[in-house]
Amino acid sequence: MTAETEHDPLPDPVVVHEPARRSGSIILVLLVAAGLVAVAVALMTLGRNHAQPYILGVLAVLAMVGLFCLFAFAAGIIRFADRTADDPVIGRIADHSYDGLAVTDPRGHVVYSNAAYLTLTGAATPQDVRPVERVFIGNPDVSEAVFRLLKAAREGKRQQEEVRIAGVDGAQGRWLRMRVRPLGTGKRSRYAVWSIADITRDRERQEDVFQELQHAIEYLDHAPCGFFSVSPSGDVVYVNATLANWLDHDLAEIGSGGLKLTDIVSGDGAARLTSIVAVPGEVKTEVFDIDLRMRSGKTMPVRLYHKLAFGADGAPGASRTLVISRARDEHSDPQRAAEVRFMRFFDHTPMAIATVDRGGTVVRSNARFAKLAQGLGGDGGAAKSIFRAVNARDRGLLISAINQAAEGQGDIPPVEAMLDAPRERWGQFFVTAVEEGERDTEAAIVYTLETTERRALENQINQSQKMDMVGQLAGGIAHDFNNVLSAIMMANDFLLNAHKPTDPSFQDIMQIKQNATRAATLVRQLLAFSRRQTLRPQVLDLGDALSDLTMLLRRLIGEKVKLDLVHGRDLWPVKVDVSQFEQVIVNLAVNARDAMPDGGTLAVKTANVTADEAALASYKGLPAADYVRIDVADTGTGIPAEIVDKIFEPFFSTKEVGKGTGLGLSTVYGIVKQTGGFVYVDSEPGKGTTFRIFLPRHRPELEAQPEPQATNGTAAKDTAVEAKPQADLTGQGTILLVEDEDGLRSLNARGLRSRGYSVIEAANGMEALEVMEEKNGAVDLVVSDVVMPEMDGPTMLKEMRGRNPNLKIIFVSGYAEDAFEKSLPENQQFAFLPKPFALAALVAKVKETMTAT
Repeated sequence: MTAETEHDPLPDPVVVHEPARRSGSIILVLLVAAGLVAVAVALMTLGRNHAQPYILGVLAVLAMVGLFCLFAFAAGIIRFADRTADDPVIGRIADHSYDGLAVTDPRGHVVYSNAAYLTLTGAATPQDVRPVERVFIGNPDVSEAVFRLLKAAREGKRQQEEVRIAGVDGAQGRWLRMRVRPLGTGKRSRYAVWSIADITRDRERQEDVFQELQHAIEYLDHAPCGFFSVSPSGDVVYVNATLANWLDHDLAEIGSGGLKLTDIVSGDGAARLTSIVAVPGEVKTEVFDIDLRMRSGKTMPVRLYHKLAFGADGAPGASRTLVISRARDEHSDPQRAAEVRFMRFFDHTPMAIATVDRGGTVVRSNARFAKLAQGLGGDGGAAKSIFRAVNARDRGLLISAINQAAEGQGDIPPVEAMLDAPRERWGQFFVTAVEEGERDTEAAIVYTLETTERRALENQINQSQKMDMVGQLAGGIAHDFNNVLSAIMMANDFLLNAHKPTDPSFQDIMQIKQNATRAATLVRQLLAFSRRQTLRPQVLDLGDALSDLTMLLRRLIGEKVKLDLVHGRDLWPVKVDVSQFEQVIVNLAVNARDAMPDGGTLAVKTANVTADEAALASYKGLPAADYVRIDVADTGTGIPAEIVDKIFEPFFSTKEVGKGTGLGLSTVYGIVKQTGGFVYVDSEPGKGTTFRIFLPRHRPELEAQPEPQATNGTAAKDTAVEAKPQADLTGQGTILLVEDEDGLRSLNARGLRSRGYSVIEAANGMEALEVMEEKNGAVDLVVSDVVMPEMDGPTMLKEMRGRNPNLKIIFVSGYAEDAFEKSLPENQQFAFLPKPFALAALVAKVKETMTAT
């Protein structure tokens, strides 16, 4: 059984399986109306009294007729006429349709079917018509599809199935498309419309097309040339078997989306393929001589015919690329071989090269230039005009250089210009003229080197050198200033001892002491920046240290600022000076508070950073190691980009005069650096600032355990003495006091003598050695400055210890112990007293050292 063709005669119409319907007559309606009018007139002539029984009789008759009509309509004996059912156009459309149509009632009985339905179901007469489920009952190939159709019909849904019916006695099978839809909406529909169409010929056509497509794909896969297709995102979506064999790739791997264009194109060649620019709707084919990368890493020279179609919106579609291997050309055609070698050199050079006309339009370019232009903007403008690659402020320099080349001038100075990119990038352009005969189309050759990293490194080195120079200057000033402060504080102590609190000048002396102490704090901040302060590092957990600071931070930032403290889990230990670390957090919190005058949030977060995470971080100068990171973030006004590189410099401040010393962040910088950590700042004006501090993870197993009498063995005792000074600070013995500042030496000697000691003074190390010779080493203690002319303290210690190994010595200095400890021999014992110090601190340190065994 085959489907009808356009020459087949239309099937005969089939009578609907219902009683024939007859339309009403207007004449009958008029006669009934006329009869009723006549009866009414006749009754009026009889008079009201005589007509009343007749009127009641007529009304009774009419009531009985109406009641009978209602019962007859309810029983289905009488029906209202359906004009659409008698419409000749609608009827002929259904009766003469090529698809078999049938309508079933809620019980599944066929109430209507056309001739095509009878033909497709094999019914001889309209009386033999059967519903779909009974036609194909017992056919296992169709039963499941019919079941789904019946279920959809009962639920008032639409459903479609395509089934194949096997032929009988060697006859060819058929494909049928069966559909069902309700007459009505949802489950309230009472009838269902079934349609059956013979789609055997359509299926045969599809199979023919599929077979032809299979042959075409097989031919394409095994063609002597390679083919591949790339999506706009750079994914390789198709590679034929020939190209996959050339590149030693698995077709299954490529089909699963495992390859990118950059995986099969060597060097920056992928940028040339993805940087094609065209007008919307254009189909463009360009020829490229590039190298493809094999799976083994080797390369093969090929010529690509790269076809790309652009949509109406200008977006490129998937490419269609023909690949011709040029490996054989190197042996058969020397000229072509030379061309291939030149293209390799041209595309793989680390310098971006382009030829341009007088207007700056790019005529030809290599792969590196295509990659550079691709990274400068999404509109592809840099690939069209080289002027679009340069920022507007420096564009005139490049225009002038190209104009000089167009005039044939040589020795054009290179142009250093900012590139037109979302972030700051720099490039150096070398412009040369072409031969005179070619200047009509190509005015100049432009070689471009990106210098962003070089400039960043230069800026970083310059900044580092500047910070070191400023640090050295600040440290030198602080050292000299410490000597002055020590003399002031020592003299002030003598005045306080000589005046009672009731003395009128006592308050003035106390004011001097307070200001001297304040000046000493500023000096310590300078020393912190120059990384020459004295640190007492200890192992601690940052989570506990920050928790202890919570109450202090809340008081510092005030009620307008919300403090959000988030601790990382299982934080690694770090080794820092607790007091200095607290100063870092306090300084950052105060700066954050000042940046949020109207309130905001101060977030302090901690987290572990592994060596792998540190290696992937974008922070320059951060070595790959384990760190504990502290983030101090605010939601304040932020730091402008033009001053963010200056915030760690001493005395730099954006606050009003009298509201800051400019040493807060420089102190943070110095403390973190001296601890072995790193500090970075991320800020955006109007959105806030985040300081990120990386402190190295402390590993006890890698740290050598110091001996009980190591170099810094007295450090813990120093703190104990200062915390709990002894009541009796007098003593006996001979002290050699070595200090190059005459005034400070005199005051220190006076203070020690006032406590019962015998003091011998020396201005430098040479004089101290001479005094030791004169006294035959009869000195109980040496108190010496570290930095002195002619001979410094460490050198003097070596000489004295060579003659008297048990000699006790105290070094006093404004620098940290680390500044001179490295110049001492190993296992040398000494005590240390940082400048500036008061008289009580000096005599306490002397007493402690003298009594130590």
